[in-house]
Amino acid sequence: MSLPRLTLVLGGARSGKSRFAEDMLAGEPTPWVYVATAQAFDSEMESRIGEHRARRGPDWRTLEAPVDLAVALRQAPAGAPVLVDCLTIWLSNLMLGGHDMEKAITAFVDALAARDAPVVLVSNEVGLGIVPDNELARRFRDEAGRLNQRMARQADRVVFMVSVLPMYVKGAP
Repeated sequence: MSLPRLTLVLGGARSGKSRFAEDMLAGEPTPWVYVATAQAFDSEMESRIGEHRARRGPDWRTLEAPVDLAVALRQAPAGAPVLVDCLTIWLSNLMLGGHDMEKAITAFVDALAARDAPVVLVSNEVGLGIVPDNELARRFRDEAGRLNQRMARQADRVVFMVSVLPMYVKGAP
């Protein structure tokens, strides 16, 4: 399956988003670029990151970008398919680090527009549950929803994952 210019893969925790996104790139020429936004602040997160790394083979080049996705996209080789995993972790890094989110998102959107190869974005859908009980969590949920809306409007294909099953919301498979 040939990938469109921009694909957004959404879903809940452990819904199969990352693995599905990785598999999407299998039909594209290598090397594939994996832009990782997570940081290992504890052993549990270190284990999660290790699971992701172990699953990827030698055809993947990993760029660590916990804050500056725009720079990572510009560093990715021209013509190389890119997977960004994950936008919601990136957003939380921006929020907790006190970064200018609108400036970072605008730079990211501009870098996406400049890519000449397919990009697959992974993001969590966090707006399906109850209203969080604190201001930071509510702000995060709202900002994540806005970011997902913005990416979905720009994307050529949007896939919503439910228990490892893909639902094509926008664009044909």
